[in-house]
Amino acid sequence: MQFFDDSLLPENQQPLVIQVAPYGPEFLPGDSDDIPVTMDEQIQKAVDCYNAGATVLHVHCREADGHGSKRLSLFNEMLARLREAVPSMLLQVGGSISFAPEDEGGDAKWLSDDTRHMLAELTPAPDQVTIAINTNQMNVCELMSADDVAGTSLALPAYQAAYSEMTIPSGPAFVAEHLKRLQTAGIQPHFMLGDVGQLETVERLIRRGVYTGPLVLNHVMIGGGADGPSPYNLMEFVRRTPPGAVLTIEGIMRTVAPLGAMAIAMGLHVRCGIEDNLWGRKGERMTSVQQVEQLVRIARELHRDVATGAQAKAIYRIGEHYASADETLERLGLAPNRPAGVRGMPLRLAA
Repeated sequence: MQFFDDSLLPENQQPLVIQVAPYGPEFLPGDSDDIPVTMDEQIQKAVDCYNAGATVLHVHCREADGHGSKRLSLFNEMLARLREAVPSMLLQVGGSISFAPEDEGGDAKWLSDDTRHMLAELTPAPDQVTIAINTNQMNVCELMSADDVAGTSLALPAYQAAYSEMTIPSGPAFVAEHLKRLQTAGIQPHFMLGDVGQLETVERLIRRGVYTGPLVLNHVMIGGGADGPSPYNLMEFVRRTPPGAVLTIEGIMRTVAPLGAMAIAMGLHVRCGIEDNLWGRKGERMTSVQQVEQLVRIARELHRDVATGAQAKAIYRIGEHYASADETLERLGLAPNRPAGVRGMPLRLAA
């Protein structure tokens, strides 16, 4: 990304898009008073977060017993109700879900990757589905202290061990097929990237024409296989991100607020919610709505506008798709692919 002398002035920055992840699928209902369980509670949580200032909802879904759902039909029900309850909110479904068969004999018909590709079959379609790039460790517990998980199921040794050994299966064949299906369904992929190496892979996918659309991404600074919350990691990732991309900064536990403050000051975008963080001051719980409100306050102190739903969809370029790798590179501000026989760095010349 490129910064001019006046890039830190709020009148030159995009309105702030706040992603909120209020469903906390890694936690059990008893871990927090802020975990919605019933469908009505899950819908109301979205309404409350939208009213607080969030315009992108990261969607997971729970069964009536409080466990995370793997039923396509329940996700469809939730998406339909969300479209009615928060019509201006951008709906982003978490791409880690693998749907389970709902009728007898279904197991034999479903291959493992097919259960994830079914995210492209959600009805009504969400605006986005998140996608990770490159199979990688996702030890979400690496940066969590004993204080961070106190009073939650993540403090239990067996539960913490399971989450510490978690990996993201996202190899080249899966990614190529998943991007194809999402784009065919008119669903925008939202790239969740833990480091510059994963960003480089996305650029290669674009240069080869595997993905041709807006580049909307999170820098997932949660450690455990991804970058940790060092400002040096943040600035290197920002430096390497194409100028035409839309970049959101994501942290874990009490790093969420300081990383968010830096992102707001730089004209980037932010994410919060109990999926990422349970805390305000050390030892004091903070709800998803309170986290949204905190980021809105920081933005207002810096005189930066907070995006409306319509502005968020425009900033994310929802509904846009490009005809070729060349057009995608141009829209993102990247150098064109090298024409045959050209030496040196190819440049995009003005018409």
